[in-house]
Amino acid sequence: MSTPATPATAATCAPAALDLDKLLAARLYAARARPYLATALFALHVVESRRVPTMAVDRYWRCYASPGFVAATPIEELAGAWVHEVSHLLRDHHGRGDRIARELGLHGAANRLRMNIAADCEINDDVYGDGLVRPTGVFEPAHLELPTGWLMEEYLRKLRIVPITLDAAWLDCGSGADGLDRPWDLGPDGAHGLSEQERDAVRFRVAEGITGRPGEAPQGWRRWAEQAFHPPQPWRDLLGAAVRSAAAAAGTGEDYSYGRPARRSTALPGTVLPSLRRRPPRVCVVIDTSGSVSDAELGSALLEVTAISRAVGGRRDLVSVLACDAAAGAVHPLCRAEGIPLIGGGGTDLRAGFARALRSRPRPDVVVVLTDGQTAWPDSRPPCRTVIGLFDRPRPGRSSDEDDPDYVPDSPPDWARVVTIG
Repeated sequence: MSTPATPATAATCAPAALDLDKLLAARLYAARARPYLATALFALHVVESRRVPTMAVDRYWRCYASPGFVAATPIEELAGAWVHEVSHLLRDHHGRGDRIARELGLHGAANRLRMNIAADCEINDDVYGDGLVRPTGVFEPAHLELPTGWLMEEYLRKLRIVPITLDAAWLDCGSGADGLDRPWDLGPDGAHGLSEQERDAVRFRVAEGITGRPGEAPQGWRRWAEQAFHPPQPWRDLLGAAVRSAAAAAGTGEDYSYGRPARRSTALPGTVLPSLRRRPPRVCVVIDTSGSVSDAELGSALLEVTAISRAVGGRRDLVSVLACDAAAGAVHPLCRAEGIPLIGGGGTDLRAGFARALRSRPRPDVVVVLTDGQTAWPDSRPPCRTVIGLFDRPRPGRSSDEDDPDYVPDSPPDWARVVTIG
């Protein structure tokens, strides 16, 4: 939390104990100024700590407060500090900090400071004003000559340690702001921490309040609330769900069988009628092996074949695979993903792959196509469910020539369920 009171200032006026009444009065002030955040503000549990420069939070929704900082700061500014700290938790800066630290290999105190400043830049444009005092020294994107409205990850990639950021070397909003544990954290087994389910419930209640009265919240919070209700999902989960949904659709995997006579046979003495039975669905996976598909994407496709077999109950005998570029290869039953020959390297026409898959016997109930999308598509809906796994890649321009680097193919057809891979 960036405020005018530095640790040195706080230390000179450090009282014997935390003025809890003042701190809680500031929280009430914050809830009145930002009523849509009240559920989250009152979910925070206060922990007195002289090791915290100002105020800080951990990922378990504990708020650590320095007695000296609370004594030296007016209630109006403390209210802003409450909103600032709870914003870190609501926007999952600790989880996002963990992910981007792994992605970029960020370690050490300097990178912790960069994460904290980047997170502050994301939220400070929504914290102050409209009833909350903006303290001097608050970090904003304009101080770093960066635009407003970015996310923490975008600011972090642009942020460098320069003299203006060194002035905030004391800044520390805690592990709730960047995902890095602090010496004062009570940890997952400490008292008064919220469980993962409780934290999700708080976020949901806040998002519900924002969407219920959207005129009271800034645009940044409205965007956050929409994402809280519809969070991005991992593409592998989406692909598996799409395959399971297609396999469980009405008419899929259904056939008549005399193994168990139909109950209505009793109405026709001497006649045995078959019953409609559901059998495990058969899936044919068409892998695009054209020259435009990279080796990494082919490797990913092989991994997806194994995941697809799990999505239909692990019955590998019901999953088959064929490679296709401009022509379709042979259909191979799935025994081991590593043993599937991926032959190709030419142009792309997955219409041949669809035709070959539908000619296989027994005919599949679901066709899954793993491709970069640079292909022509069938003119009509195949007589089975279709799922398209589309390798993610930038498509900056448009050209009708597949050999042109700006080539952009037609979009997949509306009758297919499309999942972006990667």
